[in-house]
Amino acid sequence: MGDDQDGPAACVDVLGPLRLRVGDATVAVRGPKRRAVLALLALAEGRALTVEQLVDALWPEEPPDGGRATVHSHVSRLRADLGPAAPRLVTVAGGYRLRLPPDALDLRRVRDLRDRARDLTDPRAAAECLRTARATWRGPALADLLDVPGLRAAADAARELWCDVTDRLVEALIAAGAADEALAPAADAVAEDPWREPAVLGLVRARAATGQAPRALQTAREYRRRLAEEAGLDPSPALAELERAVADGELAPAPVAVAPPAPPAPPAPTARTLHGRDAELATAGTLLGRERLVSVVGPGGVGKTRLARELAARAPAAATLLLAPVTDPAALPHALAEALRLRSLTGDVLDACLDELAGAPRLLLLDNAEHLLDGVRDLVATLLERAPGVTVLVTSREPLGLAEEAVVRLAPLAVPARGDRPDGLAGVPAVAVFLDRAARVRPDLVLGADELAHVADVVRRLDGLPLAIELAAGRLSTFAPAALAARLDRALDLLGNRGAPARHRTLRATVAWSYALLTPDEQRLFRHLTVFADGVDPTAVEAVADGLGLDTDAGELLARLVDASMVEADTGAGTGRTRYRVLETLRAYGRDELVAAGEADAAEAAVVRWAVDLATWVERTGRTAQEPAVDAVLQREHGNLRATWRLARTRGDLDAAAAMAVSLVEAATWRDLVEVRGWSRALLDDPGLAGHPLEARVLGAAGQDAYMRGEAPVAERLARAALARAPAGEDRRLALAALAQADLTAGRWDDAVTHELEAVAHADGPVPEPGVGALAALYAGDPARAREIVALLPAGEVPTLRGLVAYVTAEIDSVEGDTAGAERGYRTAITAARSVGSTFLEAIAAVGLASLLSRAGRIPAALVGYRDVIDHWDRGGNWGHQWVTLRNLADLLRELGDAATADLLDAAADRAPDAPDDPERPRGRPVEPAPDRHQALALARDAVSRHLGADSGVHAG
Repeated sequence: MGDDQDGPAACVDVLGPLRLRVGDATVAVRGPKRRAVLALLALAEGRALTVEQLVDALWPEEPPDGGRATVHSHVSRLRADLGPAAPRLVTVAGGYRLRLPPDALDLRRVRDLRDRARDLTDPRAAAECLRTARATWRGPALADLLDVPGLRAAADAARELWCDVTDRLVEALIAAGAADEALAPAADAVAEDPWREPAVLGLVRARAATGQAPRALQTAREYRRRLAEEAGLDPSPALAELERAVADGELAPAPVAVAPPAPPAPPAPTARTLHGRDAELATAGTLLGRERLVSVVGPGGVGKTRLARELAARAPAAATLLLAPVTDPAALPHALAEALRLRSLTGDVLDACLDELAGAPRLLLLDNAEHLLDGVRDLVATLLERAPGVTVLVTSREPLGLAEEAVVRLAPLAVPARGDRPDGLAGVPAVAVFLDRAARVRPDLVLGADELAHVADVVRRLDGLPLAIELAAGRLSTFAPAALAARLDRALDLLGNRGAPARHRTLRATVAWSYALLTPDEQRLFRHLTVFADGVDPTAVEAVADGLGLDTDAGELLARLVDASMVEADTGAGTGRTRYRVLETLRAYGRDELVAAGEADAAEAAVVRWAVDLATWVERTGRTAQEPAVDAVLQREHGNLRATWRLARTRGDLDAAAAMAVSLVEAATWRDLVEVRGWSRALLDDPGLAGHPLEARVLGAAGQDAYMRGEAPVAERLARAALARAPAGEDRRLALAALAQADLTAGRWDDAVTHELEAVAHADGPVPEPGVGALAALYAGDPARAREIVALLPAGEVPTLRGLVAYVTAEIDSVEGDTAGAERGYRTAITAARSVGSTFLEAIAAVGLASLLSRAGRIPAALVGYRDVIDHWDRGGNWGHQWVTLRNLADLLRELGDAATADLLDAAADRAPDAPDDPERPRGRPVEPAPDRHQALALARDAVSRHLGADSGVHAG
């Protein structure tokens, strides 16, 4: 497959995670930057890439000073990876070229197969080519390198190629009379992108051709409805023509023999077995049935979390609050709100949580409470008093000490007695845990009687502590059971602290022994990972390793830490991303080792720098077309950002705390991240803020938070204070924007316009100004001026800002009576907002759309809109927006003569602690007792169904 002068064959596969094959061997290419260089050179398909092109691709925003040298270094290491095929990587003037034969790149092979199929007249032969092409994919293209923009574009193109190949395969199989074989790829294509019409057409044809005409027509109708309701669009005429053909029976299959049913699929793999805990599970389950508070108590590593999660899995609608990432008791209400999936909260966060929990009975698990014992005790006491339907399950090393508390003390697992017969050892709980972990480390492992006896010795020495047992079993990749037992015996004797309780001594000695077996680089990386409160992704691990100057590749070190059970890998089902976590017991040990090594201060400073850099990236990238990545990162790193911001405050690092607060405020505002948005307000009392370089921006960001909380006078005061300290630039823009928002609330339309136009003059790139100014002009009765102003908004390619332009334009269209234009604009704004998690924009656009449809007399469409928005807010837990929606629905219900339901919905909103206050809104008849939030949702859904039923003869569009 290659020229002799270039050495053996080398193949690069990009249709999945990047893979390099030299000869018959797969070569591990270490480090994402080196892998990215290989991918870029391979995708050039023989064209030379200059060093400048590679630098720009690897660091599109700010290339480092040593970027060129780093590229040369990566190329040098790639030549080592290529080994005997290294002559294929050629140095040319100013750059490099990778010479691969045409069939050595999987992407090129797929394109060739597709083109060959297109030229074939036999549909069966074409289908075979396309089937082979489709089977080439091993997963999403370049899934491990999507942080590189140039490769993300290549991955998008590969996805389009997959869609094209799949569409052609479906078409060829139907033409070949094998429509039953076309069903699966057709369904895959629709699942990949439900909005892509060619995929929907293929599925309709496949279902019709297999005798499923009703399902085919249903598929077409659902697509038509979804396109109309969510995007305001009509399908192409091809869909209508296909529906006619299906209805007329033109695509019905000829009679065929019925194939025998396929054998049942094998059962899905089950979760890890909980060995030796049947009695404790039964006891705890019984207590949970009759007590309000149950605490599972025991030493570190005894298995409290695993037992509690098993109990929670058996309870309907259980919620879990992970306390390990929470470092400050003040953050407990916000962490509880996240656990309950409550977002966009207004007012007291804890009150909103209590109101949510006041509904149907449910179980709340608070896991790992020992480091926040006083705060958790107060929280639980409040829950027991004000949420009578809640049962609380706590895990901790010691009880909370509340009178209502029932305690389940978890002891270590049963261990085998000396002299037990080998044939019964595998059934002893402690041995069973060891064997489970060993099977994951060495799947081919088979232990004889003598080896099982050594395992029994190990678990006895470890006192039956599950975590200690798993750490020891993780070393079977290095030691045979006999050697493991001997080394562990020596380690326990040497490391045991005779002054500590026996079980604590055993666990700490086991952790110390496992830690001692790590290489120096592995130890150092492990220590520094423990400063992350809520896990890390591979990119952060690489950043830590680079900062430490480790000699070994970060990926290799991480893999060894996972194998040694010092770090857990969470593959994140459905996310395609792996996150690495250190169990709390191991994390505490690692923090102690940081202190002992004199590295604690440097490690804390490094994680604070990481958070500041991440916040800066969020601000910068949130104003580009890559905004969807910002939303994903904020969801993933929220816990780490919270913990690190509080760490910066504890360290007295005002520079970092202020930088994080002002960099994140805009993204947090669009996404209703109330806690993050409020960080600037929390800094106002810091005496070091006066004269600080970021003082003006902190004041402006705090003003924006005050506006979002409905505190317009406070927002104005803070904005004017910011203006006095901000002569120009981003600081002044933010201050002027906050002041314009206060002007809008106070009805000072001309001032709002003036301040917004001045704000946009200080912008450097896409910003949301002068959106508020356009609304002010509209509210002042000048829609023409509003159009002129919104045209000045520099939205660029930012989804949220493009959605904002669509929303403001829809408001103008609505005032001018252009109902169709307004509807398109609102729907465009909603779609854009949902694509990036901008819940605030989505909320105002959804309310605008529902109000528009109601005013236009399209009552069924308005009701359907309210139903969908209510369901959407319910799925996301966005109760601040939900209450506004329910109040607007109440207005519509009154117009329909359903005042009783409207009064109930208003009463529910009036009593809810997280409903935005609207004192000028007319109230209905007082209702006592008011419905709770769950009853309000049921009332709203029932009312929508009833009124849609009454108008069943009217089309909802």
